[in-house]
Amino acid sequence: MDIKPRVLAIIPAYNEEECIVETVQELLSVSPDTDYVVINDGSRDSTVALCREHGFNMVDLPVNSGLTVGFQTGMKYALRNGYDYAIQFDADGQHRPEYIKSLLEKAVDVDADIVIGSRFVTEKKSHSARMIGSRLITSIIRLTTGKTINDPTSGMRMFNHRMIREFATDDSLNPEPESVSLLIRRGARVEEVQVEMRERQAGESYLNLSRSISYMVRACTSILFVQWFR
Repeated sequence: MDIKPRVLAIIPAYNEEECIVETVQELLSVSPDTDYVVINDGSRDSTVALCREHGFNMVDLPVNSGLTVGFQTGMKYALRNGYDYAIQFDADGQHRPEYIKSLLEKAVDVDADIVIGSRFVTEKKSHSARMIGSRLITSIIRLTTGKTINDPTSGMRMFNHRMIREFATDDSLNPEPESVSLLIRRGARVEEVQVEMRERQAGESYLNLSRSISYMVRACTSILFVQWFR
């Protein structure tokens, strides 16, 4: 009898009172075999109270420390609890839990280290400013690694146990395109699976126009220059 891999959904949350309950409940309903942990990143709204009210599994960080620390906390949790795979899963309702199965099947079938839930395996990118930035990052990753990542900014990524250990023990890694690029150069196998994503269901995104531009510049600079010294 085959033993099913144990999968953990890591859900970083900062001021997600309008989304967190629906996000977790949908995950439990659609993908009941997937465990989860909400990483509350020092929220100032009712996120913590709602998680406690509904009995959600949660790690409560006392102060806002940013996505990287929240995600690394989730990876440390996954490592300590012996999970085979961990998936980065947004609290804002954009990621759809029905695709977790497809990402897991891909990871197992081809022994992938990272599987990205990609919007652009079979679909084309728009010509928006954000997608121009995505195209640029795709080109730079291809230039520096030889690997084409169609949706490098997707936040829906599944990691195997080896990658869980990497992120849990190396504080220099972050859940961003530059770390994916660095891990490819270190020998990680990265694959993509076509998914659909929703718009943020409520609340406001951290990435406004100026922050989006800053994000793209930082990612491109890191891939082209900084990570060669790591």
